[in-house]
Amino acid sequence: MALPKFGIGMTGKGAGHEVSDYVLNRLKAWGVERIFGYPGDGINGFLGAFDRAKGKPELIQARHEEMAAFMATAHAKFTGQVGVCIATSGPGAIHLLNGLYDAKLDHQPVVAIVGQQKELSVGADYQQEVDLAALFKDVSAYVTTVMHPGSARHAIDRAMRIAAAMRGVSTLIFPEDIQETEAMEAPPRKHGSVYSSIGYEPPEITPPAEQLEQAAELLNRAERVAMLVGQGAAKAEDEVIEAAEVLGCGVAKALLGRAHPPDDLPFVTGPIGLLGTRPSYEMMMGCDLLFMIGTSFPYAEWLPKEGQAKCVEIDIDARFIAQRYPVDVPLVGDAKDTLRALLPRLEYKQKREWRNKIEKEVRVWWRVMDDRAKQKGKPMNPQRVMSELSPRLPESCILTADSGSATNWWARHLKLRKGMEATLSGTLASMGAGTPYAIGARFAFPDRPVIAVVGDGAFQMNGMNEMITIKRYQKRLMQSGAPFIFCVFNNQDLNQVTWEQRVLAGDPRFAGSQFIPDFPYAKYAELLGFRGIYCDRGDKMGAAWDKALGTRDRPVVLEVKTDPEIPPLPPHIRFDMVKHMSQAMMSDEERWGVMMKSAKGKAAEIKEALLGK
Repeated sequence: MALPKFGIGMTGKGAGHEVSDYVLNRLKAWGVERIFGYPGDGINGFLGAFDRAKGKPELIQARHEEMAAFMATAHAKFTGQVGVCIATSGPGAIHLLNGLYDAKLDHQPVVAIVGQQKELSVGADYQQEVDLAALFKDVSAYVTTVMHPGSARHAIDRAMRIAAAMRGVSTLIFPEDIQETEAMEAPPRKHGSVYSSIGYEPPEITPPAEQLEQAAELLNRAERVAMLVGQGAAKAEDEVIEAAEVLGCGVAKALLGRAHPPDDLPFVTGPIGLLGTRPSYEMMMGCDLLFMIGTSFPYAEWLPKEGQAKCVEIDIDARFIAQRYPVDVPLVGDAKDTLRALLPRLEYKQKREWRNKIEKEVRVWWRVMDDRAKQKGKPMNPQRVMSELSPRLPESCILTADSGSATNWWARHLKLRKGMEATLSGTLASMGAGTPYAIGARFAFPDRPVIAVVGDGAFQMNGMNEMITIKRYQKRLMQSGAPFIFCVFNNQDLNQVTWEQRVLAGDPRFAGSQFIPDFPYAKYAELLGFRGIYCDRGDKMGAAWDKALGTRDRPVVLEVKTDPEIPPLPPHIRFDMVKHMSQAMMSDEERWGVMMKSAKGKAAEIKEALLGK
């Protein structure tokens, strides 16, 4: 890999030999092609360097620094590479934090570059001066302020390498005057100087043979294995499938593992948890061994009771082993490498009653989903939106979701096939990530169809503004002709929180916090020169998707007017949920519609369960 070359003391400002130029060239040498950000005078040195860099690397201008950080996180999630974002000092740096916490909590490699006031004024409560090292300390695996031109080299190299190795955030702080100081090809040859280099390759990590034997012994002895996978198992899809076949088990997925393995396999039970499926719940409650791979799914109530099942867990980071369920055999290692080492030790289970039971429940569940989606809504059942999309999903499409009730339907009704990708803000579960995630994905993979599923609350929060970002880059983003669609669920309610108020707190819907104003999202898209499509009828939803997916010359905003009273029924209703819901319904203004539609949804499940027996 060629390193950037700079002469010492050659020429000054504006000639392309400033520290800011060196930083961009060094990042380019690390393989960085684009940096997401927003300008400000605290990074003026970098803005000039971007101009001189002629797009290598390129600055992608978001509408807000938080969105830039989300885009960098999406780049990391979809490509496996380090995402990079940049912001000015003070408020710009602060704005990055939410997107960076998303990267931290979902273990994604992101480097943030932030400006700072000149060294001369630091400590004087100067305008936009913030203690950035303290501010970014919690979110960062590595944070440093570059105080000398000669330290830029090792700061960048460490930031990139630590972000990749720790799967976390690195933050580089550059005072304005350092940005514009002449760069150095190498630090001065004297005591205290540090010499670093470019490059990182992830190691092959597998547990000791003794632990693999212990894990195999437990797995071979178990009669009812339940596998739970997360994003850490995404690159081990083939090995996961092979292990599931040998063990005769089903595979449940945390939402960050939404696409892997694909949903069209008969033993894949789908998501787990409140947004999960009945087969996943039943498998967890009936298993005698839990096999966790690359996941940190946090909700204990959806896992086997303590003492019910033995547990084998694979995780590449020993810090996260055995923190969700008591583990009998911890396997610290890469999921793919570890499964490859484990598979020859596993014995094919001849008895398939457990597998047959799981596959039957999966078949019944898909019929339940179909039945629920066909139920009427006022004006339209939100489940119908995703149900109609599922068979129409384009090959190799990329799907993103925001945080809200629409995520329930995204999680349950889409049957993803091999080669598709899907993600969302997982552990942070931040509103506002769905749209910038889709933009980050499209920049990384301009030839692939990208579909974002967003609630009206998240779209009003910041998604609408990022449509302007798409407008700015529309020509290149649509050059391939692949569909680029934003599906906005318009129900004028912050619906996920409404249901959480009812089911978790026993409170009725509070319009003062939950109501949001109506807005013509499809017409807004047309104002930008996009295609706007509006649908409020279930029997027209398929045609609306056909129209959206058939649009290849411009982005699409598909506005769907949906019923906020359709409940995102959990796969298992606990007594405390019933108690809280009953309490809430005593004074909820929507109680009659909610109760009737809840009963219809549950009736569909009971009907299919009876037919399946």
